[in-house]
Amino acid sequence: MLKEKKIGIIGGSGVYGIDGIEVVSEHKISTPFGDPSSEVIEAKVSGTSFLFIPRHGKNHTYLPNELNYRANIFALKSLGVKYIISVSAVGSLKEELFPTTFVLPDQFIDWTKGKRERSFFGNGMAGHVSTAQPINLQLQEMVSESCKEEGIKYSKGGSYICIEGPQFSTKAESAIYRGFGASVIGMTNVPEAYLAKEAGIAYATIAMVTDFDCWRGDHCSVEEIVRTMQTNNVSIQKVLLNLVPILGNNMFEFEPENKNAVMTAPNKLTAEHNKILEVLLS
Repeated sequence: MLKEKKIGIIGGSGVYGIDGIEVVSEHKISTPFGDPSSEVIEAKVSGTSFLFIPRHGKNHTYLPNELNYRANIFALKSLGVKYIISVSAVGSLKEELFPTTFVLPDQFIDWTKGKRERSFFGNGMAGHVSTAQPINLQLQEMVSESCKEEGIKYSKGGSYICIEGPQFSTKAESAIYRGFGASVIGMTNVPEAYLAKEAGIAYATIAMVTDFDCWRGDHCSVEEIVRTMQTNNVSIQKVLLNLVPILGNNMFEFEPENKNAVMTAPNKLTAEHNKILEVLLS
């Protein structure tokens, strides 16, 4: 396991690679929870190393509910990742958050339906981690500064509601989500953000708005969403190429909230449990 603290990037819909980087190697990782979405790509930008996983696979072959979120996070942590920047396509639930805006949420609402494996604990190992503050605010602020420096329209704060998918919302559902006060709607950041907390990783989301869900007049077609994603992908390249070197030179310390998570007595933990904890608590 690598000792050096590293930066991880999880790319969402349309973000299958990052232009302008030097690819160093690819790591084929197997975890106690199965295989991640793809090989983990190790790359450099301006001398700063980072690790990248295309969330849906290199050819976008996995639906949101088919993703092995545990394997993705565990693979990154096993390679030394201490900070994760999550990039996702989302719909807007607020009039002022129009397409091509980058939203940096600080809260999540879980509206998935129980199909996803959402914890590293279980199978004889009980543990609990607070997700009261799922986003690391210091990392969020660094993302904010990079958006500002690159001239990207962004909004900091708000809630990301995560639905099961793969279908988009009905108008009735969209009205309910707006009633919750949520800012954006997506399908992938839960349980990803919660698993990052369990793994002691600082996590921040860049939610790239592609459409207004379906609450604002006629629904948006997939073709229109894809066109907006192409614009967003140009912007996210700029932000990441700015952000990674800055974070690499300012790897801040923070207190992981997983250090006292395990409730099971040590003498009741199996060798497999301890193997998992060695990674999560390192």
